[in-house]
Amino acid sequence: MLVQKDISLKPYHTFGIEVKTKYLIEVHNIEDVKDALNFQKQQNLELLILGGGSNLLFTKDFEGVVIKVTLKGIEKIKEDENSVWLKVAAGENWHEFVLFCIENGWGGVENLSLIPGTVGAAPMQNIGAYGVEIKETFDSLEAYHLQSGEIHQFSKEQCKFGYRESIFKNEVKGQYLITSVVFKLSKKHLLNFSYGDIQQVLARENIEPSISNISQAVIEIRSSKLPNPKEIGNAGSFFKNPFIEKTHFEKLKDLYPQIPVYPVDEKLVKIPAGWLIEQCGWKGYKNGDAGVHAKQALVLVNYGHAKGVEIGELSEMIKKSVSEKFGIALHTEVNIV
Repeated sequence: MLVQKDISLKPYHTFGIEVKTKYLIEVHNIEDVKDALNFQKQQNLELLILGGGSNLLFTKDFEGVVIKVTLKGIEKIKEDENSVWLKVAAGENWHEFVLFCIENGWGGVENLSLIPGTVGAAPMQNIGAYGVEIKETFDSLEAYHLQSGEIHQFSKEQCKFGYRESIFKNEVKGQYLITSVVFKLSKKHLLNFSYGDIQQVLARENIEPSISNISQAVIEIRSSKLPNPKEIGNAGSFFKNPFIEKTHFEKLKDLYPQIPVYPVDEKLVKIPAGWLIEQCGWKGYKNGDAGVHAKQALVLVNYGHAKGVEIGELSEMIKKSVSEKFGIALHTEVNIV
């Protein structure tokens, strides 16, 4: 186990903010995890578990121990005529895992192409895109209990998945390090190309829907709308799409007839946060190197040397303006440290 001291975290998170951590330890196996946690307890310092760093905004140096999860491996553990079950280590890159599935003809995650981050972080916030969430292919996961050192297994029901939520962001937050995830993938594909953008790409290219073609369409859409973190620092969608009462929506519709809406249940509807932010005039906003992306108002960006505090302050101004204009409270999808 290699312990690095006073290390810059800029290469370890997609916002690219220049901050440091007191200690950084990369863990490659369970023994490394145990040793790293023992070190952290000996130092009596705060702990931060880091995957791909694609859902984090650092506002200051981290005066603690960062454990970077780099556990690797994909294992087929079960198979029948309709499905295959894969056990995937938490440090595997999510998009590379999606491509691996497509290459082998296993469906279910193709709509989640090009989402940054690692496999272990995916169930924490129940990642989703283009009509699909991870919970639809999720079978179970294993997680290291930080206090006892035991490996615990969680079923889909035990994970309590919600919209960008799970038990790991709520009841047991900060108590576990996810080590592996089991996915149930299909051999006989039930394709989901209901989103208009996907349909448009398939129609324009005049190609039949397949897991590979849907993945390519999603990659094209995301690449055209979202900035590449390697070029412009960002963490993807900064805010969650808010759920509001139907009665509230009806009042807003009278004022804003073009307001987009997605039904949730009998009482609630979902409103795209990007639309709300754009209506408040933030799209393309820039102050120094902190800004709102010109093509997608849901994405806050670091154009080079922005401080995390500046991006955090910008997010608060956006929340305030959306609340004042629409009476809707926005909540961050990104974790602010």
